[in-house]
Amino acid sequence: MGHHSIQQGLESVHRLMDLALDAAKRPRGSVSLVAVSKTQPPKAIREAFGYGQIHFGENYLQEALSKQEALRDVEDIIWHFIGPIQSNKTRQIAERFSWVHGIDRLKIAERLNDQRPPAMGPLNVCIQVNISEEYSKSGVKPDEVAALAQQIEQLPHLKLRGLMGIPEVPDGMSEPRMAFRALRQLKEALLPIPLDTLSMGMSLDFESAILEGATMIRVGSRIFGARDGAV
Repeated sequence: MGHHSIQQGLESVHRLMDLALDAAKRPRGSVSLVAVSKTQPPKAIREAFGYGQIHFGENYLQEALSKQEALRDVEDIIWHFIGPIQSNKTRQIAERFSWVHGIDRLKIAERLNDQRPPAMGPLNVCIQVNISEEYSKSGVKPDEVAALAQQIEQLPHLKLRGLMGIPEVPDGMSEPRMAFRALRQLKEALLPIPLDTLSMGMSLDFESAILEGATMIRVGSRIFGARDGAV
């Protein structure tokens, strides 16, 4: 991997983000880029940070904790936990992350709430919705989102920011765009709960996610290059 590949990766993703925002007639800068840094070494994160990347997403707690330790001197990184959450891992997630994208049951939300150090302020959370029900096991069923959202709203150390989805596209379907649209409509239907975040879109489909209203995209290989079967 050449030294400039992370810089070029970031530049190319930002260029495509801007084109998609222009096409959607949305203001540039209205989508946050979360760099999915699972399997990447701390030096790759440090390099991306040097090019202005602030948000980093990790899927595996132990791997994330060792990177956070190695990058303690880089105070402005905003860490997002985007993987599935086991209940025995909630304390460290509550203590070490600013965002959690994958909440799909109340028990996990309650544990994160109870274990969040109050001095850190509320933990930003998204409910993970199973928007491709026939293909996926994780996430809340669409008709159960409103009830979970109302319960999370009552937890003082969590701030419910929005919804997250990972459309699983069956072979032969070129775009998960309908799933992105369904997630946006679900968020709009949750008013009066004030949600500002739609975390959807990854390396292969973030442009169509932006066209459907994504506010946060999660991109790994387009920034860091593919390695070890990472996506």
